[in-house]
Amino acid sequence: MKEKLFLDTNVVIDLLGEREPFYESAAKIATLADKGKAQIYVSALTYSTAYYLLARFENSEVVKEKIRKFKVIADTSDLTDKIVDKGLASKFPDFEDSLQYYCALKVDCSIIITRNGKDFKESDIPVLTPDEYLNSLRQIKNYT
Repeated sequence: MKEKLFLDTNVVIDLLGEREPFYESAAKIATLADKGKAQIYVSALTYSTAYYLLARFENSEVVKEKIRKFKVIADTSDLTDKIVDKGLASKFPDFEDSLQYYCALKVDCSIIITRNGKDFKESDIPVLTPDEYLNSLRQIKNYT
């Protein structure tokens, strides 16, 4: 069974915005999903946030096309009223991160991939940076 990975918005922006020095690791994770070796999820909120931030630096149609291509390899966890309520009631210091966390829980992800692990201290799901995740794969399997 494929591992279910939840990508935090910062990792998606690293990928779609080709932000250095973070792009390469994000791209390797996307490649795992493209090859069917992992299943990646993002929250519905990630798309609007990524579009908003990236369209400030790139043509909006180019950003939409990047999102369309990304959606081919990513599944979406819906942001529901129940998740918003859980986020509001949570002990997460950052509301947006709480929404990401509860979206990851909803789709039974086994790992949250983020560059802001400190923001997920309340998580019951393991939290890794893209590099930490890729290094863990090298230790247990020949994925890359």
